[in-house]
Amino acid sequence: MGKPPKKKNLADKVRKTKTSTEIKNNPFEVKINRKKFDILGRKSKHDVGLPGVSRSKAINKRKETLLKEYKTKDKANKFIDKRFGEYDTKMDPEEKILQRFSMERQRTQDKKDMYNLNEEEELTHYGQSLSEMEKLNDMVDSDDDADEKGVLSAELTASHFGGGGLLRRKTQGEKDNGGNQRAKSRQELIEELILKSKQEKRERQNQKEESQVLTEKLDQDWKSIQGLLAHKNAPKADRLEEEDKPKLDEYDMMVRELGFEMKAQPSEKMKTPEEVAREERERLQKLEADRLRRMMGDVVEDCTKTQAHMSADDLNDGFILDGDEKPTLAYQDGKWNINEEGAKIEGDDDEEGGEGESGEEESGGEEEEEGSGEDSHSDLDSEQESEGGEEEEEEEGEKDEVPATKSQLSEEERKAQAEAAKAELPYTFKAPESYSDLKGLLQGHPADHQCIILARTQKCNHPSLAVGNKLKLQKLFGFLLEYVGELASRSPPELSTIDKMITQLYGLCQLFPEAASKAMQTTLVDSAHRMEDVLEVKGRAAFPQLDMLIYLKITALLFPTSDFRHPVTTPALLYISQALTKCPVMSLEDVTSGLVLCCLAVEYVSFSKRFCPELINFLLGVLHLAVQDKTSTGYSVVPPFRQNGKVSDLLVLSDPESSQTWSKKTLPLSATQTLTLTTDLDTDHYRLSAVATCMDLLKHCSSLYRELTSYSHIFQPITTLLSKHLPIKTYPAALQDLHGEILATISGSLTSRPLLVFQKKKPIPLKLFTPKIVEYKITRGNTKEEREKERLNHKYKKEFKGALREIRKDTRFLAREKLNEVMGRDAERKRKVKELFGSLATQEGEWKALKRRKNSRH
Repeated sequence: MGKPPKKKNLADKVRKTKTSTEIKNNPFEVKINRKKFDILGRKSKHDVGLPGVSRSKAINKRKETLLKEYKTKDKANKFIDKRFGEYDTKMDPEEKILQRFSMERQRTQDKKDMYNLNEEEELTHYGQSLSEMEKLNDMVDSDDDADEKGVLSAELTASHFGGGGLLRRKTQGEKDNGGNQRAKSRQELIEELILKSKQEKRERQNQKEESQVLTEKLDQDWKSIQGLLAHKNAPKADRLEEEDKPKLDEYDMMVRELGFEMKAQPSEKMKTPEEVAREERERLQKLEADRLRRMMGDVVEDCTKTQAHMSADDLNDGFILDGDEKPTLAYQDGKWNINEEGAKIEGDDDEEGGEGESGEEESGGEEEEEGSGEDSHSDLDSEQESEGGEEEEEEEGEKDEVPATKSQLSEEERKAQAEAAKAELPYTFKAPESYSDLKGLLQGHPADHQCIILARTQKCNHPSLAVGNKLKLQKLFGFLLEYVGELASRSPPELSTIDKMITQLYGLCQLFPEAASKAMQTTLVDSAHRMEDVLEVKGRAAFPQLDMLIYLKITALLFPTSDFRHPVTTPALLYISQALTKCPVMSLEDVTSGLVLCCLAVEYVSFSKRFCPELINFLLGVLHLAVQDKTSTGYSVVPPFRQNGKVSDLLVLSDPESSQTWSKKTLPLSATQTLTLTTDLDTDHYRLSAVATCMDLLKHCSSLYRELTSYSHIFQPITTLLSKHLPIKTYPAALQDLHGEILATISGSLTSRPLLVFQKKKPIPLKLFTPKIVEYKITRGNTKEEREKERLNHKYKKEFKGALREIRKDTRFLAREKLNEVMGRDAERKRKVKELFGSLATQEGEWKALKRRKNSRH
């Protein structure tokens, strides 16, 4: 059995606490930084104490300063009283008021009196200058004469301010009807006063008019005798003055004329694209409604009259009575005349003197009515003419010929009008939801009508008119691109229709560039993948069809080709390069397709002057097909061409005499699909046209790549072929001239340019094991100024390091305090959540206990 545990006595506990206190106050751990001697004016940094004492002091200091600033940061609840002398107990209240008043006056007068040399201060009363108030410039408004303004008569003063006593005294001698004196009433007195004042005013006006007449008469008399009083030499002086006046030159005359010229009148406000689209849709909807009414046989009556402009001062008295005059009621020879004889008699009396005028007025009125009628339809006519539809003009002519009422129209005319309305194109169209909808919308219409349909579809479904129109028009670009491909795939291809569709494609591309680029990218990627699949299976692929060639041309028209990297044109150029390299030339159709691709490549790189080696190689191969003797050539061709083979003589002429009847023509695009050549003469002519096209491209490339460093090496094989192997003597004169121009361009650009080589560098020696000894000599400042500068630099670095260290400590301290705040908030939240859960658990327990009691009772 083990021993029982000993009980701890009180002495053991006391001994243990003493030991712990002794350990804490171990003298060997006290930090003592000794200093040799005290220096006057230097702060002592030698602290004495236990480890961590200085750190705790720094922390306490930061808590007192930095922590308080952090807690009071962004706190705006502090009111600072900045009134002058408010807390100065030494100043008297009167002195404070005087000082504040003087400071206020200085603040208001500093800027105003900056350049005022007058030292006197302007006195004011209620914000008004006393000097201006003393002038007494208050004007009295009165209707009296200007000479007696501000003067009140004695009667007026007595009536208003004397209670009317003066007037009563003056009228005491009046008597009534019985002879007794009576006093006048106040109303009578005022009326007399008014009459008297009016009479005085009239007298003053008469005097003024008389004086004015006399003055004018005196002026006229003075002018008549003024010539007699003038000196004899006065006319000469006048003549001298007239002669001394300089004559106006052309510049002064022009300046005066410009002063009298008409000023530019303000034009109408520029409309936003949204307003233009809204007005265009409303116009098309109105035209469509008119067309539908004419289809139903209804007559479109032009009941809208143009309202003339009326100014704000117009009295509306320029009205014209109706032309149908009703019979007038007249009295003649003592009897009532109800017939129109009176009007006729009056008309007969007036016809003699005013027949011409009435005729002119009637004709003018008719012309004005016709002009107003034409003006009412001028906007509609101009808009319809802008669409370029001749059918609309014919329909407008028919509209003008249509009578104004239904009763006057015969059944045949109604049918003819309905048929003409059915033959018209609708003015409003819904955006197609699929390619089949677009095809059904355009099918059966000529190219011009198809363009009109697409333009009206875009106007009726502008993106600013509804929310979903943007997505509809984005889809329309893809559908239209697919429709262009189908037009190109037909036999024969409808190239004229495609040419007119490009305008609509360009407009949609400008509206939605991202959607257009994605649609074109999808087309190019699909075609490139199909070519790669065929190359993997067969090892060779056919040239792209005409629809793909047209897509490449549209890409160059819609998107920039000079960018270093573009999401559409760069893949298109790579596709052209791949087709020129991987597709073998097996027939004249392939030659035509390859030359079309070369033309597109030149168009892509013409602005950026980017070098395309596939282009040069293909042109060299095409010229190689026209060489007769291929045994010893000083050049080599690259795929898809071969040095010798079955198809290496595609462009060799069967009869050299055929060149005499050849005329230069462009290669048709339809030749890329099917080429029908019935005779050998037609075949030779087509071969010559292909060679001419190839040489034109070579001429363009030779001038395009003239600035290249390796120009001579690029065109060396072509120069050899043209000068030695091509049978140019059997070709027509036009081709011989072109051949000479190409050789002259190439030879003129051939300069001795060095090839690109790596830069020459000094050879790097082998590493040696012998160490390289470098002696460093520490140099101090020789002069006193240099030593002082070094000392200051050293002190600056030391202080800078200390400041950085303190800033880092302050940052760590603030981060610690922020973390403590976050942890405190989290702990408080957890505590409250626990209390809520505890209270809910208590309530739940009580509710369950209550429920059990109820169950036990039942």
